[in-house]
Amino acid sequence: FLAIGIGLTAMDWNHELLWFGNMFRTTNTSINFSLIIQLAAFLVVALSRGFGADDEHTHPAEYYAILLFSVVGAILMVSFDHMIMLFVGLEILSVAMYVLTGSDKRNLKSNEAALKYFLMGAFATGILLFGITLVYGATRSFYVSNLANIIAATAPESMPSFLYIGVLLMLIGLLFKVSAAPFHFWTPDVYDGAPTIFTMFMSTVVKTAGFAALYHILSGVFGGIYSTWVLTIYFISMLTLIIGNVTAAYQQSVKRMLAYSSISHAGYMLMTVSAMQSSSTSTVLYYSLSYTLATVAAFAVLILVSEYQTGRKEKPEDYSSFEGLAINNPGLAFCFTISLLSLAGIPLTAGFWGKFFIFSDSFNRNIIYPVILAILMSAVGIYYYFKGIIAMYFKNGDI
Repeated sequence: FLAIGIGLTAMDWNHELLWFGNMFRTTNTSINFSLIIQLAAFLVVALSRGFGADDEHTHPAEYYAILLFSVVGAILMVSFDHMIMLFVGLEILSVAMYVLTGSDKRNLKSNEAALKYFLMGAFATGILLFGITLVYGATRSFYVSNLANIIAATAPESMPSFLYIGVLLMLIGLLFKVSAAPFHFWTPDVYDGAPTIFTMFMSTVVKTAGFAALYHILSGVFGGIYSTWVLTIYFISMLTLIIGNVTAAYQQSVKRMLAYSSISHAGYMLMTVSAMQSSSTSTVLYYSLSYTLATVAAFAVLILVSEYQTGRKEKPEDYSSFEGLAINNPGLAFCFTISLLSLAGIPLTAGFWGKFFIFSDSFNRNIIYPVILAILMSAVGIYYYFKGIIAMYFKNGDI
């Protein structure tokens, strides 16, 4: 189904269409985001072969169906032209992910993660909905194009003050979904407690959908009041970079390291969102694709290694589980190395060019200090990514 969906989505290229009462719009940008989402979902499904096959209490068919529902929600989030469609897509995606996070019913960590995700997610969704309500009260419209025209045609001093409160609340709701600080506290525990195959899905599909929606709102709706929210996004991006990278450096679990790493990558993408250059759309798309592919590869290797080490080691997802992997399985070690190098932004990798484009967009906006901080945090990222490479190539293990 996902392969068919990818083909049908690609067929809409260069055809801007409106569906469902003009609430759903397909553009080349939304098509690109949809393709990234469906590609990530396809890879997750392909890598999940045999999931739950040895557990009579697991029903894999149900999880695949829920996975497809979540993909539908993600596509609605990247193609909405009406605020209610954004809310519907977000709810479809979120409810499906609550179920998938707690799918390992006999694992207390999975149950705890699902409960945390549900409570925090419901709270964030309520904030987003309240923000949408305030924006509607100020503009009398839910349609993206109408909102943009009304805001562009109205002088900032003539805008109702509660419009800006609504914008702030909408940002908080979406920043929660992309794990941006200080709305990231749920991420490490949820990513660590969920089955790894669904952690892979959350860190790629959910994050891509969240950033696509955030970028669409800020550029397509609130671009006319850029000066009112840009400093907030700058501050959040810098805070996210610091917390994500510094905390990841202290992790002993590769899975938790990748969770905090996903937080740091949210900071890089927020820099592009705040720059709002003519090339920002292509930069966000490229970075989303490179991050998605590298993350899928990293989690795929983690799944294989942790499955082998389960029963052999008390903590099968620690760095020690990767010791000696280069000797015993050089192909797997090479794949993990390339994915980590790309996530670290080492030259000649896709991740390097993604960060290069982000820094270029920011420099063109004369955003100097966030770029300097991002470069310093990239150096911290190299440290914790190379911990995995050192374990594979320079330490002996029993894998």
